[in-house]
Order: sequence, then C-alpha cells, then structure tokens
Amino acid sequence: MWYLYGFALLAGVANAIEPGQNATLAKVTGQPMLAGVFCFALAIVCFLGVIIVVRLRGQSPTDAATRVPWWAWPGGILGAAVVLAQLYISEQVGAAPFLGCVITAGVIGSIALDHYGLIGFERHCASRWRILGGVLMVAGVALVAVF
Repeated sequence: MWYLYGFALLAGVANAIEPGQNATLAKVTGQPMLAGVFCFALAIVCFLGVIIVVRLRGQSPTDAATRVPWWAWPGGILGAAVVLAQLYISEQVGAAPFLGCVITAGVIGSIALDHYGLIGFERHCASRWRILGGVLMVAGVALVAVF
C-alpha cells in the first residue's frame, strides 16, 4: 500500500502546479470561463482515454449508476468551484497562500468527514492529535500568507 502514498504525493504536486496553469491560461486568453471549459474538456478526454484502456468490466454502466447515492453525483460542481477559484483567486493571493488554504481547508474538512463517517468514508475519530494537526496547518498557512 505504500505506493498509494506516492500517488497521493504526486497528486499534491499536480495540485500545486494546476492553479498556476489555469490562472495563466485565463489571463493570457482573457477568457477565464473559456479557460475553465478547456480544462474540464481536457480532463474529460483524459478520463475517456483511461476508460478505453481500463474498460469497465463485469457490469453495465446503467447497473453501476443505479447504485450510486444521490450525494455522489454533484461532485463535478465542487470540482468546478475549485477550478473557478484557481482562475480568479490563485494569481491574486499567490500560489503558496492559495494552495495552503485549499489544502488546510481540505484537511480540516476531512477530519470532520472522517469523524462522522460522512459521504462514504469510514469513521476515524477526530483525536486531539488530528485536531492539533489541523490547528498547526492553519498556523502554517497564516505564516505563509503573512510573510
């Protein structure tokens, strides 16, 4: 399972690079919404490529879709909100404060999701160490943003 952490670290690096790419695309084209649409279109092309390579096996897409809880479907809206923030906010506040806020809010939110076992996550108690980690992240983002 150690390699999964490696993929998570690579996703974190990609998460640090993406706001700059998207903000630059929006600025240079002068069309932030078109830049956002392009980003999502490219993501769809990537997903279609992976689907072709991996292929759904053992069940039809219709069977799989009927078992999905209602709250799982609108995840793309949240992804769009992240891209909109990248397009409009990241360049103005800077890469480090922007990403620090995104990651810190994600960690604090995930502590709550884990604690209550929401949206498909198993329950993991919000121990004092997890809470302390969230507090330290907030302090770290404050330091990055101020200095």
